[in-house]
Amino acid sequence: MALKFYWYPKCGTCRKAKKWLEDHHLQAEEIHIVENSPSKEELKTMLDSSGLEIKKFFNTSGQKYRELGLKDKISSMSEDELLTLLASDGMLIKRPLTTDGNKTTAGFKEDQFKETWLGK
Repeated sequence: MALKFYWYPKCGTCRKAKKWLEDHHLQAEEIHIVENSPSKEELKTMLDSSGLEIKKFFNTSGQKYRELGLKDKISSMSEDELLTLLASDGMLIKRPLTTDGNKTTAGFKEDQFKETWLGK
C-alpha cells in the first residue's frame, strides 16, 4: 500500500512533513484531514499499527480540543468512544497522520519519520 498522508494544508507542521516526504522521494496520497477525515475503522487500524496510545492521536493544541474540554474527559472515555470522537472531526486529529497500512505516525518529528519511513 502506498503512503496515505492525512494533512491540513494550512498547518505549518503538515507542510514541513510533506516537504520531508518529497525530499526523500516518498510518494504519498494527500488527503485533506478535514474534508476527508478517516473513518472510525481506519483510525482503529492506524492506532493498532502505530504502537501509540490513543491520546497521542488527539490534536491537544487545537481549538476544538480545548472547546470540548477534552483534557479532563479523555481518561474516562473508552477507546470506542474516543475513536468515534476522532472520526467526527478531522480538526481533533493530530496531524499529519501518515500510514502505509502496516505502520502509522501521528504528527511530524523528523527522527520518527526517518526511522519509520526510511528504516534508519
